Amino acid sequence: MNITFRQLRLFLALADTGSVSAAAKAMHVTQPTASMQLKEVTQSVGLPLYEFIGKKIYLTDVGKELAATARSVAQSWDSFEQSVDGMKGLSRGKLRVAVVSTAKYFMPRLIGSFCAKYPAIDVSLEILNRDGVVHRLRENLDDLYIMSMPPADIELGDEVFLPNPIVVIAATTDSLAKRRQVPLHELANRRFILREKGSGTRMAGDLHFRKMKFRPDIRLELGSNEAVKESVAGGLGVGLLSRHALHGLQKEHGVSVIDIEDFPLTSAWHIVHPASKKLSPLALAFKQHVLLEISRRK
Repeated sequence: MNITFRQLRLFLALADTGSVSAAAKAMHVTQPTASMQLKEVTQSVGLPLYEFIGKKIYLTDVGKELAATARSVAQSWDSFEQSVDGMKGLSRGKLRVAVVSTAKYFMPRLIGSFCAKYPAIDVSLEILNRDGVVHRLRENLDDLYIMSMPPADIELGDEVFLPNPIVVIAATTDSLAKRRQVPLHELANRRFILREKGSGTRMAGDLHFRKMKFRPDIRLELGSNEAVKESVAGGLGVGLLSRHALHGLQKEHGVSVIDIEDFPLTSAWHIVHPASKKLSPLALAFKQHVLLEISRRK
């Protein structure tokens, strides 16, 4: 096969964007040029790599294998470039980090301090729900991943770096906000506002409820911390959230942390990557930066 490195990057851009025009834009070429190059790649492989269904592009099985190969080659090359830059005393390159949505309350500051230290670094930050981050982890799309409940079926390089206490919240006007050490069973007649199934916060809560043989009366399952807070503030029920989602800690936007027995739940933030993945110098530097910054705040 006679495929150039630039053609591999173009095909990878097609796989990531699902569009010839978007891939062309990402690679700074015209759409006709991109179409011609992609046709040459297909001819070189000798099998269909993608197909159009409606206006959307879908990779064939061979196309998916080529995209995975192209991604591995691109990541190895990026790592080599960063190693050479390090030898020259330079610090440039692109870092890709995927984080679960609750981590957005503290990760941007950590990334900001890293960028202040290395101003020539470009950072791509993906903020998704846990399922989205786990998908990217399985596909090896990023350098590092931040989550509170790493999947148990993947061999990971995993380091805990920050506590993630899970608390119960109620409207500030709720009588529970003034009480201390409320037994969990007293919430049996309360409606609960919880994150969607699959979120790290929900998984931690469900695990604790099963352990305590408590079945919450769920009124709403919502996809964001903000939606949970607003619903609780509106008097629709009590909620379960990471304390990191509360900027004011005890009180925020009409909600208060309430003192429920056996809460906060013990959880933690993890910085992970596939165990077989060799981290680039840039990814290693960012991981060390995160660990150092967190240790300084303790």
